[in-house]
Amino acid sequence: MSLPELPKRAIGIDVGGTGIKGGIVNLRKGSLSGKRVRIPTPKPATPQAVAGVIGEILTELLSREKAPALDELAVGVTVPAIVISNEVLTAPNIDDSWIGCRTTELLKDLPGRTFTLNDADAAGLAEARFGAGAHRDGTVMTVTLGTGVGTAIIHDGVLVPNSELGHIEFEGTVPAERIVSAAARERLEMPWDEYGELLRRYLKHLERIQPVSTFIIGGGISKRSEDFLPFVTGLRAEVMPAQLTNNAGIVGAGLYAAEQSRLADFRNSEQ
Repeated sequence: MSLPELPKRAIGIDVGGTGIKGGIVNLRKGSLSGKRVRIPTPKPATPQAVAGVIGEILTELLSREKAPALDELAVGVTVPAIVISNEVLTAPNIDDSWIGCRTTELLKDLPGRTFTLNDADAAGLAEARFGAGAHRDGTVMTVTLGTGVGTAIIHDGVLVPNSELGHIEFEGTVPAERIVSAAARERLEMPWDEYGELLRRYLKHLERIQPVSTFIIGGGISKRSEDFLPFVTGLRAEVMPAQLTNNAGIVGAGLYAAEQSRLADFRNSEQ
């Protein structure tokens, strides 16, 4: 028996440090149907406070004409943390009260089925399926450069979750994201050519840990890729900028939720 076809639409919600964004995801095109909704992230960003904002965004999106039907509604939610089986295990860039949070229980009163994943994984999944990595075989790694560094590994279209290679030690005893992130470049006032050379060394380091066929460079800084990617040379893997930019997390979250929902149905039918 094969997996049932995905629905036409799902909802993705991307929880960030300053804003929580959501949208209706067209799962045929990998794009948003209509404008996304953004609400500032509450302070402190406790699970209960964030759940309230997620509920507001979901209510707005479900009121739209192109909203998914409730009987097939899948909602994907990203968080900046390691997530296994919808349980948050770390909180490096979010309130510590998230550690141990079971998001299925947290969001149980919301309509539809909810599924949670790491934010960088969501962006990487979207890029691999619909963006720069579409139709590419082998292993693709998306490296998201922002406040920190997020990584996502996709092999032949399948996500290998929670790689978190932005936290590895690099050229010393500090996590890589402290010197490689886009925020670090601004803080250190690093010229683009120097930043490109630093990124080249970091990607070479990643190649030794996890060989890939393609690196996709994401995050807002990818809009300036012509300023630094020309200096990222000498790698075995091809290096290219992301295409979905700020919508990648939303698209990936919606896609992940739809696939997990169908997979759950398939497993239940086999029992």
